Amino acid sequence: MQDAVQAPPGGGRAADPQRWARGWRRAALSAGMLVYPSVTAIGVAQYSSGAAAAAGFAIAGAFVVTYVLAGVCVVRRDQNRLWICYAVMIVLFVAELPFARNFAFFLWAVITALTALMLRRRILLIVLAGALPTLLVPWAVRPWHTGPDALLALMVVFTTVTVYAYAEMAGANEALVEARAEVARLASEAERARIARDLHDLLGHSLTVITVKSGLARRLAESGSPRSAVEISEVEELSRQALTDVRAAVSGYREVSLASELARGREVLRAAGVVADLPTATEMVDPAHQELFGWVVREGLTNVVRHAHATRCTVSLTPTGVEIVDDGVGAPAPGGNGLTGLRERVAAAGGGVEAGPVRPRGWRLKVTVGTAEDERP
Repeated sequence: MQDAVQAPPGGGRAADPQRWARGWRRAALSAGMLVYPSVTAIGVAQYSSGAAAAAGFAIAGAFVVTYVLAGVCVVRRDQNRLWICYAVMIVLFVAELPFARNFAFFLWAVITALTALMLRRRILLIVLAGALPTLLVPWAVRPWHTGPDALLALMVVFTTVTVYAYAEMAGANEALVEARAEVARLASEAERARIARDLHDLLGHSLTVITVKSGLARRLAESGSPRSAVEISEVEELSRQALTDVRAAVSGYREVSLASELARGREVLRAAGVVADLPTATEMVDPAHQELFGWVVREGLTNVVRHAHATRCTVSLTPTGVEIVDDGVGAPAPGGNGLTGLRERVAAAGGGVEAGPVRPRGWRLKVTVGTAEDERP
């Protein structure tokens, strides 16, 4: 009777922990309740005969058919028809009482269990309401010559509680499956964002360097300088390295070194005609921040070359911070995609980014991770 659970995308049998509650397995679990109308039929045979017995058997059969239809409504989530089936089952139970007497309460157990599925939040009230008729009706109907039937009451209570517990566990498993699918979706989105950010940073820097060096090589070639061949060779090497970096970024194994980014930055600034005031040592920076500061230097120097039109660029390092200042036009990069990705990296490390123009001209990018106490020797 439990709702069907959709398998998570891309999963097979092992990917669906609720496969035992789907298809024929779920049908087998639901069909177990058909034992109760069979017991009612035994009561009909015991207390009725002739036309009365035939009527009792017909009512029990109609109850089975209605129960199956109710199960179909549950699977299809057709609440309107489900309530109709529910009402018909109650009418059939009442109609069966004269023919099966207290055995008719096995039908009542099925109705109570179905009620628990439909109105789970009121399970305590449902259990009490289900047990009470089994105690009062046999006692109130004098011709039955019986008193309150405690065994029937226990049967109704435990059947209802068992079905309710099954439904709750199946619902919890369904929620877990949905949560797992959501976690997988978020992880996939995070991975796509990481690849997009890495590709932007890698290609933005590499293509900027290649463009600057290609322009330098062209100018050297026009002047007849033999250095043009050296620059072209470096452009070829940069292209190969960019391809390697892209492959590494996609596979998730891209590593950035602060020292290597400073060395590359010094070369690209020289090729762009910018005086580079860059540190030669990086030992004062916390090893945990070396890679992050390498990304900062890469993004900052790429923006200097592409947008600043600067003549001088200075990079300063502290144990918990890096600052890049140029004397250019003081305008941010159009669109700001690089800074957006950089802010995401820094925020993930628990740091902050400051970026903006400085007086009298230029632009400053500062990233700080940690606290002021971390800088003390």
